[in-house]
Amino acid sequence: MIEREAAAPSADARSRIVDAGVRCIAREGVSGASMAAIALEAGVSKALLHYHYHDRSTLLAEIVERIGMRTIDRERTAIDESDGMGGLDAVWQWLEGELRRGELAALVELALVRDAPVRRATRAAASERRLSAARSIERLFAELDLTPRVPAALMADAAVAFIDGLALDVTNGSVREPRVSYDIFWLALLGLTE
Repeated sequence: MIEREAAAPSADARSRIVDAGVRCIAREGVSGASMAAIALEAGVSKALLHYHYHDRSTLLAEIVERIGMRTIDRERTAIDESDGMGGLDAVWQWLEGELRRGELAALVELALVRDAPVRRATRAAASERRLSAARSIERLFAELDLTPRVPAALMADAAVAFIDGLALDVTNGSVREPRVSYDIFWLALLGLTE
């Protein structure tokens, strides 16, 4: 019983630290998300942060996992709550929210970190995102009674690359109309169906 009581606050502190890391990186970028900045954002001491995370790489890897998981969960919710042509609008609403949060751009930036734990986490998150995108594409096309002429997995690779690029462009302010870019991308994908 004592172990469970002690584990709950510990898990809560770890979760707060990871969530704070997500917010810091989304707002300040990887370089601006020092251990001290993350501790401050989480409302914990640097000592407590270092107790849970002996090095920054381990923390960054968990941040990658959290962003990847949240992104996929929100995408699935958007798809599950839609049907037919409304599905494309639901996916846009999901993507618009993701772009506003800044977590996708943070995930792309984290993919550039060279530390082994972070690289493993980014590869795993990318793989899961591609699988989720393939399922979403298959479902959307099925609801529209369309058959893809190329494998959904290839379309999913393109979709994830497009989304990541759009996230960076929005963060940098280099895209004027992200919705127009989204619509053009989906028109191109729809052109690969029959």
